[in-house]
Amino acid sequence: MTGVDTVHALIERAARQWPQAVYAMDGDGGHALDFATLARRCREVGAWLAHLGASRGDTVSLVMPNGPATLQLLLGAMHGGFAVNPVNLLSQPEQMRYVLGHSDCRVVFASPEWTEPVREALATIERPVTLVTVAPESAVLPLPAVLDLAEPSAPEADAMALLMYTSGTTGVPKGVMLSQANLAANARAISDEHGLGPGDRVLAVLPLYHINAFAVTMLAPLAHGGSLAMPPRFSAARFWPQAVERGCTWINVVPTMISYLLEGEVPPRELLARIRFCRSASSALPPEHLRAFEARFGIGVIETMGLTETVAPSFSNPLDPAQRKLGSVGRASGCEARVIDAQGAPVPDGTTGEIAIRGSNVMRGYYKNDASTAAAFTPDGWLRTGDLGHRDADGFFFVTGRIKELIIKGGENIAPREIDEVLLRHPAVLEAAVVGVPDRHYGQEILACIVLREGATPDEDRLRAFCEQHLGRYKTPKAFRFVRELPRGPSGKVQRLKLLDIAG
Repeated sequence: MTGVDTVHALIERAARQWPQAVYAMDGDGGHALDFATLARRCREVGAWLAHLGASRGDTVSLVMPNGPATLQLLLGAMHGGFAVNPVNLLSQPEQMRYVLGHSDCRVVFASPEWTEPVREALATIERPVTLVTVAPESAVLPLPAVLDLAEPSAPEADAMALLMYTSGTTGVPKGVMLSQANLAANARAISDEHGLGPGDRVLAVLPLYHINAFAVTMLAPLAHGGSLAMPPRFSAARFWPQAVERGCTWINVVPTMISYLLEGEVPPRELLARIRFCRSASSALPPEHLRAFEARFGIGVIETMGLTETVAPSFSNPLDPAQRKLGSVGRASGCEARVIDAQGAPVPDGTTGEIAIRGSNVMRGYYKNDASTAAAFTPDGWLRTGDLGHRDADGFFFVTGRIKELIIKGGENIAPREIDEVLLRHPAVLEAAVVGVPDRHYGQEILACIVLREGATPDEDRLRAFCEQHLGRYKTPKAFRFVRELPRGPSGKVQRLKLLDIAG
């Protein structure tokens, strides 16, 4: 695919090569969108954004769940040379205000239920921002009656196409800048890695504001001419019927979904025969869950790993189960990878260090954050992942821990410090520290260790209600432990790993 180095080029090439082939349909068999129609809709979205006053290179935010309209807006904006900023719907109001303000967005598309919260957030932003309400489930966008549909020039390969915010260890979101070339490169790499072609269809149940869904289920089919069936949300009860009825040949999930599917009904094996493999990503899949899933459903699991900073996958196990290694995230995929020491020098195979990545899928940097960008790269240009691990003699990588103190719950990164700071605002709390603990459904859940102020009495219900008010249910700790003191190192810093002893 020489020359196909932008999202714009991927869409136009697909429209020429497979004009009548279905690109996307909803999970229950309603609307279907072919590649030729997709290209036309993308041109309309670009013209609509210009009509709304946005200029090429401007950021366009979306606060919308999955749906045909969401898909068209994301692809149409990138096709037209704009940068899209899909806002995580698990964000709390303060975080959403920060993202909308920091991103410099000029237009925000919001679904009806999100319009008022977004309007309130935008009221605190001084620059003019146009807010448009769009129903995500709509197959036809509410375009103005008159649009200038003159064919725009294609965006440059190094133009920013995606600005996706990810939580850091401080809890302040960082905007990952990914170019047209970054996105196109990994769309091709994903297709090649999994041997995907025009006959393949994926059940796309992950939210498009997550880099996994954005790259793997939305962009990759543009590269290989395949398609996606996209329900509004994941439903364990509807998952297999949707996959079978829509003729899916592969599925893309996170470990949390696998744990729920393992507790559900098992369809007759012959109904699942068309599904070639299950792709698992976003957090570590326990080996026992992998084995149980394969035994229960007869579908092989490919475990992968990646980052927002690398357009999702940067490691993958092979398609052939005989060649994979359980417990490994696989070999480098679409990029180079190595293990380095604290000074950034490579270490021998089998030696634990920090995993680092270099390649065409690696981000340009963090938006308006030169310090974090500089810290993220070694002097010779390798991206520091923050993951500790080693590589074996066969080139397989094993992750053994994290330098960054993120909690990964259901594939979502949660910064412990963000929760600490909310707990410390409670009048009864003197000290607080949270840590991720193993959970069979979510991979990790949140444990909060609390030192109470003198005279305060333990009240888990009130603390939980306080956290739900300020953090939302998803980031509220599952368990609270009241302790006399927090474990600290010589410098006085809380040693989070030692909190796991309290969990036991």
